[in-house]
Amino acid sequence: MTAKAHHKVVIIGSGPAGLTAAIYASRANLEPLCIEGWSAGGQLMITNDVENYPGFPKGITGPELMKEFRDQAVRFGTKMVTADVTKVDFSERPFKVWVEEDLYLADAVIISTGATARYLDIPSEEPLKGRGVSACAVCDGAFFKGEDVIVVGGGDTAMEEANYLTGMCKSVTLVHRRNEFRASKIMQDRVFKNPKIKVVWDSAIDEIKDIKEGKVTSAVIKNLKNGEKTEIPVGAVFVAIGHEPNTSLFKGILELHENNYLKTKPGTTQTNIPGVFASGDVQDFVWRQAVTAAGTGCMAALEAERFLAATGAH
Repeated sequence: MTAKAHHKVVIIGSGPAGLTAAIYASRANLEPLCIEGWSAGGQLMITNDVENYPGFPKGITGPELMKEFRDQAVRFGTKMVTADVTKVDFSERPFKVWVEEDLYLADAVIISTGATARYLDIPSEEPLKGRGVSACAVCDGAFFKGEDVIVVGGGDTAMEEANYLTGMCKSVTLVHRRNEFRASKIMQDRVFKNPKIKVVWDSAIDEIKDIKEGKVTSAVIKNLKNGEKTEIPVGAVFVAIGHEPNTSLFKGILELHENNYLKTKPGTTQTNIPGVFASGDVQDFVWRQAVTAAGTGCMAALEAERFLAATGAH
């Protein structure tokens, strides 16, 4: 099969990590190809207001911020393909990356496919995403200062988000479907000691209101043992039931952690295959912020440049 093109660097994904990698790689004359995917822009595309990204004191919408990133990458010469990668082969160099029937060859690959937040999967949730339904308390908590809010989940992330939100919100109701948390003991203790957090056990969110008003006004909580429903007025519902890294393409090819995130050597973006790098939320299950993703995208591009120089492909 004839390759459609051979690039020094192919970047898979186009969130803050992938596009920062593209900016740095193109400025280093590596002429990168960014396969941005059909759902280009990553998780910021479903974020209405971004107020914690440096350089935007008045805030900016997620889609606008990603457009700025993309325009900057294109300005420096990044080529874009708007489609999803369907298969990869990293067994030898040049690496092979397929988009449907099109084959691209690469001397180095940067993976920035991100992660997808798990949501509750109830009908009233989708229309209110970014309007009070959020999967990131650090990103969106400040919009609900002085309000009552809900956090859903029982792991460390849920505990962390609940505690974090008490710093700005009036109260936090922590809703968990079981009668015990799976979070670490230290995180649980912090929650139980916090007077602003109320725990509702054996329960799930049945409905979020109010789609007509275009914002969250209350949530209906259903007790899973007796079926009883209670409606409580809240300004936001924070879903903290985990993220799913977009790594299915790389299973059996690259080393993964037990939670399916890509494994990188500590302090680097290097995977177990020399010349293949990973940046952003596909390998970061701790911070998961746009600014940290951008930082690792920069690292990946610089590491790719050094790798290409050392292997004579630059």
